[in-house]
Amino acid sequence: MIKLTKDDKGSAEHIEQPIIDETTELEAGQRQKHNANKQLDEAADILRDHGGHVEYTVDDSKRILRKIDIFVCIPMCIVYLVQQLDKGTVAQAAVFDLKESTGLVGAQYSWLTSVVYLAQLCCQPLSSYALVVFPVKYWVLFNYAAWSIVTICTAAATNFTGLIIARVLLGAFEATILPSFVLITQMWWTRREQSYRTIAYQIANSAAAIFGPLIAFGVGHVSSSIRPYQGIFLCMGAISLAGIPVVWYLLPNSPTTAKFLRKGDDRLIALDRLKENNTGGKSGEWKWNQVKETYTDPKTYMWALMYLCTSTPAGGFGAFSGLITKGFGFDSFQSILMQIPTGVIGIITLLIGIYFTNKFKARWLVIAIITLFPIAGASAMVNVNRSKSGALLASYYIAYPLAGIQPLLYSWANLNQAGTTKRVVVFATMFVFQCAGNVIGPQVYLEREAPVYQTGLYTDIGCWVVLFCLIIAMRFYLGALNRKQARRRAAMGLPEDLQDMSIMSQQEATTYKIELTERMKDQGMDETRLYENAFEDMTDYENPAFIYVL
Repeated sequence: MIKLTKDDKGSAEHIEQPIIDETTELEAGQRQKHNANKQLDEAADILRDHGGHVEYTVDDSKRILRKIDIFVCIPMCIVYLVQQLDKGTVAQAAVFDLKESTGLVGAQYSWLTSVVYLAQLCCQPLSSYALVVFPVKYWVLFNYAAWSIVTICTAAATNFTGLIIARVLLGAFEATILPSFVLITQMWWTRREQSYRTIAYQIANSAAAIFGPLIAFGVGHVSSSIRPYQGIFLCMGAISLAGIPVVWYLLPNSPTTAKFLRKGDDRLIALDRLKENNTGGKSGEWKWNQVKETYTDPKTYMWALMYLCTSTPAGGFGAFSGLITKGFGFDSFQSILMQIPTGVIGIITLLIGIYFTNKFKARWLVIAIITLFPIAGASAMVNVNRSKSGALLASYYIAYPLAGIQPLLYSWANLNQAGTTKRVVVFATMFVFQCAGNVIGPQVYLEREAPVYQTGLYTDIGCWVVLFCLIIAMRFYLGALNRKQARRRAAMGLPEDLQDMSIMSQQEATTYKIELTERMKDQGMDETRLYENAFEDMTDYENPAFIYVL
């Protein structure tokens, strides 16, 4: 666990203010207007005013990274944890007779999950626009507070109408979190570091599968005038609200305004570190040419289909997890406790996945292998005799590495686009397909097929098989794009054989940059040209120094 040092605490005054000597007076005698839209556009100007570069050691970089993890990664983990707790309340409430208590019939329970993602789907255009023009911190906090209140109010719902209204509002306010976190991750960390931070808040997501059932188990034993399902909604919503002050205190808007970077050259180091990404900064301008490029880029559709194929099974499993295990012959309290190992399996899958990703330097291979586990587990669930509850439960757990697929895909996709508008539109598009999958997933778990749900499981197996094929295809397509980028660099007099620093350790990357600089000088090349577009709002296609991650 990261510990807050004395220096960190001393620099932790939270509400950002314009830093006059660094961000406001960018040129002598001129005052540049500071607003939410231009925060990262100022990064290049801040560095330029200090000579375009700042000298710092590996230890300095690690110190800055530790601060960023404290003030950015920790609040992201908190938000993601409570979001999943709030979203998962309906599955836990179902184990405690939500359906019977509120008179749900037919597919009404399935719609309580599907409608959340329909609402997210409808709210994506607003969310995408808001991420470009509003301060990301305040946009996240507004939605966080709103969905927490909605979760508490869900306890007042006693029929399908009340529940469906609450779930629509929950989905609307939660719609922005994943796109926001993708943008924040790109804003603060180098591509080499982004995978670990993406996995960190996704681990928090899996941790909700541990804490959620434990909380529901405790609430379910409380004797009071309210029903157990109502107590679950009240408790989860209250826990969510309690995290808001912490997130408000810690989370900054951007590297150019964060007050924890005011000490010495901390801000300059934080900005200079990002140059190697060559993915640009956050621009406050919506660029239609980048929108056009997004929808003429085959990667967009390949990522979108992968998200559809992973979220369809995840949506069904997530909504019906408690009912599936209850169908193995367990009572309500046993079924709730049986969900706890799924969170542990998800965390272990992510940790093992990121370890082997960095060991073998191949994200596609790790994700492809993990995909084989849910195929095997779901296949066993539809073939094992229903009287063998132990074998059924083992098959269910074998399938649950599925929890690691989506986060690893986020990390992989996150590293392979550049340009503010393009990044936002790409992830908005993928999120639309993810929402579509989460809408479809619960609908193929037919009430008449309970507790086996053959149609749902066969649909899930088919999705995972298609996903496996798409992962292989993406690997070869990204390889072809890297060869094309190499030819472009050669034609421009830049090194053709650039290596991907995102798969190196920090020490390896530092050594490689020194060697590359010396080699370019020996060949009469200007090494500064490699990073001349680092803070330009250029897409991956436009920037020849961009390297696609396999």
